Amino acid sequence: MSKFTVNTVSLGAVGIASYFWGLSGSKEKLDTKKPNLPAPTPTSPLPANVGINPEGFYKYGFPGPIHDLQNRQEFISCYDRSKRNPYWVVEHITKESIKSNGVVDRKKSIFKEDEAIPFKFRNKLRDFFRSGYDRGHQAPAADAKFNQDAMNETFYLTNISPQVGDGFNRDYWAHFEDFGRRLTGKYDNVRIMTGPLYLPKKCSDGKFRVEYEVIGSPPTVAVPTHFFKLVIGENNNSDTIDVGAFVLPNEIIENSSPLTTFQVPVEALENSSGLELLHKVAPHKKRDLCKYNRCEIIVREFPKNVNKILTLDSK
Repeated sequence: MSKFTVNTVSLGAVGIASYFWGLSGSKEKLDTKKPNLPAPTPTSPLPANVGINPEGFYKYGFPGPIHDLQNRQEFISCYDRSKRNPYWVVEHITKESIKSNGVVDRKKSIFKEDEAIPFKFRNKLRDFFRSGYDRGHQAPAADAKFNQDAMNETFYLTNISPQVGDGFNRDYWAHFEDFGRRLTGKYDNVRIMTGPLYLPKKCSDGKFRVEYEVIGSPPTVAVPTHFFKLVIGENNNSDTIDVGAFVLPNEIIENSSPLTTFQVPVEALENSSGLELLHKVAPHKKRDLCKYNRCEIIVREFPKNVNKILTLDSK
């Protein structure tokens, strides 16, 4: 397995909230098409014989970045071609949508590559073979019990990231997903954004670096250091929302660990992810989710063999 290291001036795995709190920076939206850029305004006139035109590069094709958005029944995913992981996945769940109808069966669903992604940028089934990591859902299969097709869609690899299995994906993370579903008992709508993070840590020389493993053959799929969830509770008769942001390390977590240990300010998540979150909601319309709910996991038994059956890519 390969290692990929990037120097960065940022924070370690500990102290996410305290480091990012109050930091500000420019937040630019990246276009997926050829941008309509204004003409440059030079501080001094260019010589007439220079004849430069940077936009001429576009005749070869606009290089990107391209954000692959996939609209599914229960979620929307945005895919990161460089890391072969989702950027983020957004779900909408309700009390009715998570009910089992007695027909939908997870055993009927299989992991599958997303053929909407160009083959050279696609995360593939064979990348996870003997990698030591689970194929971890970002939108959980259990959130899509209302329809077999909807559950099947959660098994597209554009909804999948490498996750530590025992002690995380099959344990604490699964209980955390259950916490989101339990919120449908209080809210008419629960909206959840989930995604991977690649956070720095302080090294022995005192410098901060981002280091993450890369799996696959050739190694192209990044193994996130952390995962986040932004959880929003809405009620139809209210214009106020309850919001909680959480960042968990991709490692074994004891079930006795309080969920509030992993809560961070939304601003911290914005700075660590590069995402602009809830900026159209006035501050006085956002309440702390954990002040109005018991933010805790309930330890339950979940099937732990679903990721042990690894299928080789036929291509």
